Amino acid sequence: MICRYLYLEVGMLVKVTRSKIKSISFNFLSFALIFGLCGCIARDTVKFFTPEWPPYDDQISGVYRQTQLKESTSADVLSQIHLPEHELLSQSKSVVASYGQKKKGFKRWFKMVAFDEDELTAQRKYLFIEDERPKVLFVEPWEGLAFDCEQVLTAEILDEPYANENARRIEILRWVLASFRKDMDEVIPDNKDLEVCGALVNQAIETVLVKLDSVPALATRLSDERGFKFEHISFDKGRIRMIIEDDVAAVKIRLGSRAKRWKVSIEEIFR
Repeated sequence: MICRYLYLEVGMLVKVTRSKIKSISFNFLSFALIFGLCGCIARDTVKFFTPEWPPYDDQISGVYRQTQLKESTSADVLSQIHLPEHELLSQSKSVVASYGQKKKGFKRWFKMVAFDEDELTAQRKYLFIEDERPKVLFVEPWEGLAFDCEQVLTAEILDEPYANENARRIEILRWVLASFRKDMDEVIPDNKDLEVCGALVNQAIETVLVKLDSVPALATRLSDERGFKFEHISFDKGRIRMIIEDDVAAVKIRLGSRAKRWKVSIEEIFR
């Protein structure tokens, strides 16, 4: 009887001890996880409220705003496009591009201008800014991308007979994409990082073209000041606007958080 009693006491003691050990282990693990999570949140919060270092968006976009198609020369652009402390310059016979990144690679951008090979005046200009850690709150997805371009349209594309205005808009957008690809091919061999940026732009415009080819009537929305909305595989939401004035086509694309802040994004970055 005494032995059985002792056995029960020891058994209960062992059981209680093991239970306490498990409880202590669980509490320690929970504390470690919470501490680690809080640490990550704290670091992200500090980064969010830390002032952004140069170059700022208005510095990056400056040459895009200042370059005038059919007027600015290659000398004009080359004197402004490159920020030596922050960017890498790439150029071919007729295209020049300047690429940069910061925030440990979470933000990247490029500016690119293509020239007429004979007159050496700007015929196409581009500006791309992608930020995976923008300083915006309560926007999902957080990542954002902005792309602007202007191109002088050739007589061939303008004089082409189209079935209607929607068909004309779609073909001009397709031509804009083809010209962008051609210009990118000129500078990618000198900087492979440009290829990733180009792929994102290509993906966005291709997504829009697939939708427009399916329902051509939607092309009327391309000129809407609110932008034509579309779904994007990487950034969730997207908007695009295309304005055609005389022989110049201007395209604006916003993805992710910049698409959800369409009006603000348009006004604060590209004039």
